[in-house]
Amino acid sequence: MKNQILNEYNQSENINADDLKEKYNRKECFNRSKTMTAKQLFSELNQHLCLDSRPSKNINQLLANGIFDKPPLLLLKKLKDTPQSPIHHPEGCVWNHVCLVVDQAAQVRHLSHKPTAFMWAALLHDIGKSETTSMRKGRIVSYNHDTVGMDICVEILSLMTDNQEFICQVSKLVKYHMHPLYVNNNLPFGDVKGMKAETDIYEVALLGYCDRMGRTGSNCEDVKADIKEFLIKCGVSNQEARRIIW
Repeated sequence: MKNQILNEYNQSENINADDLKEKYNRKECFNRSKTMTAKQLFSELNQHLCLDSRPSKNINQLLANGIFDKPPLLLLKKLKDTPQSPIHHPEGCVWNHVCLVVDQAAQVRHLSHKPTAFMWAALLHDIGKSETTSMRKGRIVSYNHDTVGMDICVEILSLMTDNQEFICQVSKLVKYHMHPLYVNNNLPFGDVKGMKAETDIYEVALLGYCDRMGRTGSNCEDVKADIKEFLIKCGVSNQEARRIIW
């Protein structure tokens, strides 16, 4: 196959080495992805999530190759057709937002206590919107997408890995990823006690930061101020909150 691609390019008057390498890599990725098992797909995605500076590029290539056309990640593909409120998410569909969040998370994963779980939570944080998004009174809403998403995460990851501790870490981050909003706005959905018991509030804060930054037009300093407020309301001292804000 490699020779075939080389021959194709040798027949062209304008040979570009980078184009040649990219075309070869795309074809190799396509052929490999067609026969991937769920556990092999987990390993492939894990590599991109944990090592790539911009994971969305290679993840989008896997999606284009059809690897998300069937379980366990079919619901991720569905996010491409899942709309969001243009007021809160001018970047467009849920998948566009997820890609921005994943790339933002890659920039701060070195700050995470559990970077692998953190990156998977960034990828799956809005998976619940695939099942909960609807139009109500002229508004696009996704009520309970965080709690529904937790259950979907368990289902998806259970097909890809046997590491139950990891599955729990990811699913709980997904469950509580909306808590910076809930807590700061004193909404009844907030459960600080449960969050502290089930996950790490610093990881929730870091994911919340990436979630907010994964929106077109977000202001970094405003987002950091909101995350600091969240930590203080969760019982972290002002000095400690100021210290850990990135």
